[in-house]
Order: sequence, then C-alpha cells, then structure tokens
Amino acid sequence: MQLINQLLQVSANLFKLLGEIPKGEERNEYIDNINNMLDKRGKIIGYLVQEGFQFDEQNRIHQTLLDLDKGIKERLAAVMDAVKQDMANLQKTKKSEQQYFNPYSNVRVMDGMYYDKKN
Repeated sequence: MQLINQLLQVSANLFKLLGEIPKGEERNEYIDNINNMLDKRGKIIGYLVQEGFQFDEQNRIHQTLLDLDKGIKERLAAVMDAVKQDMANLQKTKKSEQQYFNPYSNVRVMDGMYYDKKN
C-alpha cells in the first residue's frame, strides 16, 4: 500500500509539473525534472509489478492513478509537441540565416569557359 501511495504522490507531482511549459533557458531544467520524475515513477511501477500488483476498477485510488496516467500522457504529448515546434522553428531560422549570408548557394549553374584559339 505504501508503494501505491508513493506512486500516487509522484504521479500527482508530475501531472502538476506538466501543467505549465516554460520558455527559453528554463526548459532544460524543466525537461530534466520531468525525466527524473518519470524515472522515479517507472521504478515504483516496476516494484509494484514485482509484487504482483493487480488493477482493481472498484478501488478509488487505482481509478485515480488511471486518470492521472491518462492526464500525464496527454500533457507529455503537449510538451513534446512544443519542443518539436521549437526545433522546427530553429531549423527554419538556421536555413533562413544561411540563405541570407549566401543567397546563391542553391543556384545550380554550369559555368563554362570559352577558349578562343588563335594561331
């Protein structure tokens, strides 16, 4: 029962953390916190599986854990989408910057030379 309570507490903290996505430099620490909490949660779930945990639909705590798990998955997907969007924007910015510095880099021209042969 103690492991279930720990899982409930870690899951609730993770759910709360995933509620607000920071911008800029704070995001690295935010992602590290998410990874640490997911690792803790994974270890607790592993211990529960080793003990032979069985999900009971009638148990209120088990139902709460299931609801938290669904919410965590949704919020993690939102965080992943935000990170993917930022990465896409960064790639677009890099490409625009390269095109600004060398606007003719994508032009494929076969320049030839003409020799005028005089005797």
